[in-house]
Amino acid sequence: MIDAIAFKFQTGTQWVHLPEKYGNWRGVYNRLRMWALDGTWERVFTALMAQADADEDLAWAVSVDSTIVRAHQHAAGARKKGPRPTNRPTTPSAGPGAG
Repeated sequence: MIDAIAFKFQTGTQWVHLPEKYGNWRGVYNRLRMWALDGTWERVFTALMAQADADEDLAWAVSVDSTIVRAHQHAAGARKKGPRPTNRPTTPSAGPGAG
């Protein structure tokens, strides 16, 4: 079961494309959800971290990303608040072709 869950997240595949050797994908998915809801995963990870810390095998690494995300050019100058102004009424031209 854990190998099936690990395979799914390592490959990024959809649940329905889980290889047959792992059994029915619905069973794997339901077990993952059930373990997530009842706190099983949290208990497993807490125990693993405690064991690694006791063995002095736990090293923390912090990564800071300074990526800048810019808005699309069409996002610039978007209306912030207030109603849209009504269009001015169009009046017929008095130029050539009028009349």
